This record gives sequence, structure tokens and C-alpha cells, in this order.
Amino acid sequence: MRQLNEEETKIFYEKLGEYIGANIKLLIENEDDPHVFRLIKNKVYYMSLQIANWATNVGKDQLLHVGTYFGKFTKTKKFRLNITCLEILAKYAKHKVWLKSNGEQSYLYGNHVIKAHLAKMSENIPQYANVILFSLQENPLGFGVASRSTLQCKDLDPTTVVVFNQADLGEYLRSEDDKNVEK
Repeated sequence: MRQLNEEETKIFYEKLGEYIGANIKLLIENEDDPHVFRLIKNKVYYMSLQIANWATNVGKDQLLHVGTYFGKFTKTKKFRLNITCLEILAKYAKHKVWLKSNGEQSYLYGNHVIKAHLAKMSENIPQYANVILFSLQENPLGFGVASRSTLQCKDLDPTTVVVFNQADLGEYLRSEDDKNVEK
């Protein structure tokens, strides 16, 4: 486990900034309970500073995971967010989209969001902006990319895709077979 180097930090913060903007500071600059990002085998984790200090006592080969898994760096040095950081992203999201109850199930099955399933959107979402999707009960469902701006969505056909699905909570169930180890 180690700190992110300068290049990794820049790439990671750029990706995170697309979802939460300047609120990145709120994640790490909490004086009461300071948190840090750490790298374990190309995977980025978010944890309290106290836990990070305790984890240094565990050997490199024995430490698999610690904290909240945010995502990983690909071989081409791009960062890919994972659904496990959704709760944290949802608190600080700058662009939000709420789905009607009939659209939640479709979205959680891995489909894109169409205009008919859209309940409301944050103001001034630009086209191709990263968004966090919520149910009408304010439960975070996943994240994606807005295929249209807020203004463009008002005049669309009900079957037009408005948000491309990147990750949703249904991933846990769809990838369950991949996670289980066969004997």
C-alpha cells in the first residue's frame, strides 16, 4: 500500500472532479476525521488516516483490501471508477438525475435511461457530463454520462436515450457468477 504519485493523483482527481467537482476537498480536508486515498496493486481505496496508519503494519502480500474501493488504473494509465464508491460520490455530486419508479428497474438491469423514465434533472447539465442517478426516494442507483443537455431533454421523443449507463447497483447481481470461485 502506498500513496498515489503525482501523475496518478492528477488522473484520479480529474476523473473524480467530473462527478463531484471542487467537492474533492471535502473528501480529504476534514480536520475532525482526516481521510486519504491509497493505492494497492493499481486499485485506489479511500480510508481514514488512522486506518491507513494501522494498515502499514500488515505485509504487502497479506493486505488485499482496506477502506472503500474507488476504482482502478488500467494498463493504459486511465482510471475506471467502480460502483462501490457510489455512496460517497452521491453525497457530493454536481450533476444529478432522478428516475421514475418504472425506470429504476430497467436501469438496474443495465439499460440506458430513456426520456420516458426521467423524473427530473439538475439544472444546466451539459451534454456528455458525468451524472449520478437517483431514485425518487433519493437512493443512489448508479452513474453514467448524459447523452443530452438539460435543455435538449425537454423537447425529445420519449424513447430517446438521455443517460448512458456506466455502472449501476445491479452490477453486483449480474457479476455474481464472476465473483464466485469454482472448486
